[in-house]
Amino acid sequence: MTLWFVFALMTVAAIFAVLWPLSRRGRADTGGSEVVVYRDQLAEIDRDMAAGIIGAAEADAARIEISRRLLAAADQSGRETPVQGSLNLRRTAAIVGLVGLPVIASGFYLALGSPRLGDFPLAERSRVADANQPLANLVAQVEAHLEKNPTDGRGWTVLAPVLSRLGRYDDAVRAYRNAITYAGDSADRRADLGEALMGTAGGVVTADAKAEFERSVALNGDDAKANYFLGLAAEQDGRKADAAALWQKMLAKAPADAPWRPLVQAALVRVGGSAPGGGSAPGGVSAPALPDSAVAAARDMSEADRGTMIKGMVDRLATRLKTNGDDVEGWLRLVRAYLVMGERDKAMSALADARQAVGNDADRLRQLNEGLKNLGLDG
Repeated sequence: MTLWFVFALMTVAAIFAVLWPLSRRGRADTGGSEVVVYRDQLAEIDRDMAAGIIGAAEADAARIEISRRLLAAADQSGRETPVQGSLNLRRTAAIVGLVGLPVIASGFYLALGSPRLGDFPLAERSRVADANQPLANLVAQVEAHLEKNPTDGRGWTVLAPVLSRLGRYDDAVRAYRNAITYAGDSADRRADLGEALMGTAGGVVTADAKAEFERSVALNGDDAKANYFLGLAAEQDGRKADAAALWQKMLAKAPADAPWRPLVQAALVRVGGSAPGGGSAPGGVSAPALPDSAVAAARDMSEADRGTMIKGMVDRLATRLKTNGDDVEGWLRLVRAYLVMGERDKAMSALADARQAVGNDADRLRQLNEGLKNLGLDG
């Protein structure tokens, strides 16, 4: 409050210094007249002649010249009478400026500023986010901020994926829509919105979700997430050949180290397509959901036999990991396989078992979290 009072005083002082001269009465211009000067010279000629300094003839000549100049000066003075400003008008302008400027400034502040914003104590300004706070508390803080600032596109962009990972899909859908509205449209945001819509439907690519994936592809034809789920939509509609063609196209254009290659390869096996060789994901977490030899063997099987073979291999992998829980790569294969098979509950259970198994080893836990992030799960 003291600071604002000082600013107000400084403003009043500056305005007063500028407007004070307007309130003062102007002085009459009497000291610079040539007429007075010439009259003094005539008087001085008379004194000089009386004192015998100059003669009568010289005095007459000087009087004639000075009189001529006096008449010219008097005539000029009469034509150029200085215009006197109106004292009342100047005082009125000073008052209007002194009162009007603060009023106009206050009006602009009330319209564009935040006069009702409460004080922000120094302790609150210096507070930083505590990384050890529960995620739910951090989310609640962001949501409270967005209630007061609903047009904060960056805030919606940060909040939306967190809500998806917490399973709050309805809220995530709203957050993604607001992010698109206030932060701009993009292929990634459309694909993420489609995935959130799938979450509200239990993993099914609904018509609304498919529409968002199609919008994403329209913005970026190489968006991996949108193309994968469009293939999944085709598979759910019974168009396995279309799904396989789309996924094969993705693999043909993708770099060898694309983190989603194993997922797409496993999906191709599921629909009976031909899967190119797998790559490795960043961070040293590699290998497809099934070995390449199993992929090759599955190509010649019927769909029922192929499903049985895959399920058997996944079950054996799960049994092995119960006795050897240090195999991070194996845990990631298991989680990925459950996701591909559409058994998300088992995937989440395997994820929890994996973290418990490697929880005492910081390096393995870090490797596991990185691999889970590549799968789109919370690391």
